[in-house]
Amino acid sequence: MSDSKTNAKHRIVVGLSGGVDSAVTAWLLKCAGHEVVGIFMKNWEDDDDDEYCSSRQDFLDAASVADVLGIEIEHVNFAAEYRERVFAEFLREYRAGRTPNPDVLCNAEIKFKAFLDHAVRLGAEKIATGHYARVRDAGRGGFELLRGLDGRKDQSYFLHRLNQAQLARTLFPIGQLEKTEVRRIAAEIGLPNAKKKDSTGICFIGERPFREFLNRYLANTPGPIEDDRGRIIGEHVGLSFYTLGQRKGIGIGGVKEHAAARGASDHAPWFVAQKDLARNVLVVVPGHDHAWLRSDALTAADASWIAGHPPGAGSHACKTRYRQGDAACELLRADASGTMALRFETPQWAVTPGQSAVLYDGERCLGGAVIEAATSTTLDALLPA
Repeated sequence: MSDSKTNAKHRIVVGLSGGVDSAVTAWLLKCAGHEVVGIFMKNWEDDDDDEYCSSRQDFLDAASVADVLGIEIEHVNFAAEYRERVFAEFLREYRAGRTPNPDVLCNAEIKFKAFLDHAVRLGAEKIATGHYARVRDAGRGGFELLRGLDGRKDQSYFLHRLNQAQLARTLFPIGQLEKTEVRRIAAEIGLPNAKKKDSTGICFIGERPFREFLNRYLANTPGPIEDDRGRIIGEHVGLSFYTLGQRKGIGIGGVKEHAAARGASDHAPWFVAQKDLARNVLVVVPGHDHAWLRSDALTAADASWIAGHPPGAGSHACKTRYRQGDAACELLRADASGTMALRFETPQWAVTPGQSAVLYDGERCLGGAVIEAATSTTLDALLPA
């Protein structure tokens, strides 16, 4: 059953972002007979007049949608909450040499906490967003988070930290639809943003150059770049500005010369494989398939489970990044302390500390944890003898 087709009629507050997904979400709920109110969330205000900031236009688009649908819309500023709960953690992770995923934290702390609290104060019984995911009431088993039916747009990965109380009040009406169908509906009913391009990138950074943005908040400590033989082949601008698996923007000169010296192809590109914080060294390797870019296991911490408790050990599917197919794995340990350890059936590429390892059982998203390390040797300290 679609989230929007419930028998009871509710007062539902919809997060209107200015995009087509949330617009169609609001329309579906109104068609189902619910009392719908729109909320536009402003989560970032440092660059209000910046060329990369689209919040003003996004609000105008959201207001235009509300006008066409005949619903109220309120502009709410959550910038202070965002800076405290999301952005501060984002910077802490980068300073520690990890690569965080702020969209995961934004969903847990802002869109389904600060926004939900505000909606409840407005008398809402439910909230709804334009995410491609589904919620299923499993009765005594509580609420389950399911993948969106459009596998190319499924966003359950970003929602894996939601808890039972949040899911109980949440609807994802377009989770049952393909993106092409959402676009078709928007055009058919004459929504002004029917052809608006999907937003990309981290919410508060937008389309701006990422390194330029980080440079405002993180100190630069240049250091050597080494290859897998320990030879210095360049200089990095600061470890915080690189992520594992990165290919572009490393800035290594003389690639052909170094490749020839090691007998590699002249065209083998360099990839970031390790960040040695103790020595302030960036380690790069030639070629996408280098062994140092593959991991057969990982450990993670700060776990969050949809059911409120960790799943049992055994076979599961895992994603270690959003744009990734399911990887078969064996969950070796997941306990109340928030620690998780798992081993992959097939070594995975560029498993990155700071990103989320999210577990699935078929269409069900079970939850996940923040990756700490991606080597098989780290498991020894976690597993029983």
